[in-house]
Amino acid sequence: METHYINNQHYTLHDFEKVLSTGCRIELGENAKEAVQKCYDYLHHKLTTESNVIYGINTGFGSLCNTVIGNHELEQLQLNLVRSHACGVGAVVSENITKRILLLKAIGLSKGHSGVHLETIEQILFLYNENILPVIYELGSLGASGDLAPLAHMSLSLIGEGEVIYKGNRRRTSEVFRELNRNPVSLQAKEGLALLNGTQFMSAFLSYSVAAGMDILNSANNIASISLDALGGLMTPFKSNVNLLRKQNGQIKVAEYISERLKDSELFKMKKEHVQDPYSLRCIPQIHGASLDTIDYCKNIVENEMNAVTDNPTIFPDSDEIISAGNFHGQPLALSLDFLAIALSELGSNSERRTYKLISGEKGLPAFLVKNPGLNSGLMIAQYSCASLVSQNKQLCTPASVDTIDSSNGQEDHVSMGANAGTKLYRVIQNVKNILGIELLCASQAMEFRRPSKTSTENEILLSAYREVVPFIDEDRIISEDIKKSKDYLFK
Repeated sequence: METHYINNQHYTLHDFEKVLSTGCRIELGENAKEAVQKCYDYLHHKLTTESNVIYGINTGFGSLCNTVIGNHELEQLQLNLVRSHACGVGAVVSENITKRILLLKAIGLSKGHSGVHLETIEQILFLYNENILPVIYELGSLGASGDLAPLAHMSLSLIGEGEVIYKGNRRRTSEVFRELNRNPVSLQAKEGLALLNGTQFMSAFLSYSVAAGMDILNSANNIASISLDALGGLMTPFKSNVNLLRKQNGQIKVAEYISERLKDSELFKMKKEHVQDPYSLRCIPQIHGASLDTIDYCKNIVENEMNAVTDNPTIFPDSDEIISAGNFHGQPLALSLDFLAIALSELGSNSERRTYKLISGEKGLPAFLVKNPGLNSGLMIAQYSCASLVSQNKQLCTPASVDTIDSSNGQEDHVSMGANAGTKLYRVIQNVKNILGIELLCASQAMEFRRPSKTSTENEILLSAYREVVPFIDEDRIISEDIKKSKDYLFK
């Protein structure tokens, strides 16, 4: 099996997704090991030779920051921290998200500014490599002071406590460790805090969502081009001259993409009698383009974050500084997660409008896209489902980041709520995938009523492969099965 080394390199989102998807083993490289060891040695020399009070290392946490802890209790302090902060509730996060959390935490700690020992990072990588996934709950993080509750549940597994998912089964970590002859780590000074302080829960959701957003946008563009052809849409709104005048990069790129994709379409080239299309067709460049610009913005934010150090205090051995600051605050992520939810929800909203047009019995298409409407209801209720998903997304897109609640006796008096933004966005994404699956179901059905005329070569290839999965609807059948197949076809 191929091995990937974390070695203080800069990760792009593409790099990160490639590491995740290839299933390679992850290990620390020599540069990372040296940086980690140097910081660890510096911190412990500091603790044994000086009597400085350092937050979270020899003090309590949060509003207990002025309570000094004796040197003989420093390890117990870190152990207590992990146990007491494991207060997550709700659903267990997906395995995909948990793998991201582990990898992101290992990358952050490897930078050599956290004071942890090598064994702690290697334990994280052991869980990752062996696919031993800590049970982490969706709810409990305020997105400031780090993702405390979720990362506490992650950290429980490092010390042989809590629960994990292993080989598809939910089990006690201690049982799995005994089975594998693996010892838990013993947390030393600063280590519990280094593990819990950090934005890896939020970052995991944002990295997943940006990558998913790229796939969603690509599918939305492809399906929109089929719907455009099926509805006899005009090609003029996609001409370069009019879109260049707007000077919005996303709009220009989407217009170019749709034009290129439909360049050899028989239907697109046909003379049209009408003057203008509805906005859901005419404004595809503007709507989809704005979402593209948002995805690009969020991609930049998450790439910065996955290469960052976000625990507290931050240790600088070279300048002999230990600085208590706020890199754990999730505000950049919270705003991005909320922004991305809106952008992806809008792709779904516009998709539903095209679905509505497709089933409306206009443009020479039969009502509800079935041969014998009346006896057959066809795709009537598929649009209902689509509308329901769009409506729920509108509710989910209420920003989490505009809220804050005082915590820790007022010490933590502004929080980002970025974790809630992340879990909401995850639900929005699943809804949009189903919305697009429904539009493809309707657009492919509509194209059959345009035969023998053809759409573009690329669209015909897509439709041909799709028909192997979802046959033409001659008469009423259980449509939910078709919707699932349609979604799975798009997002394998």
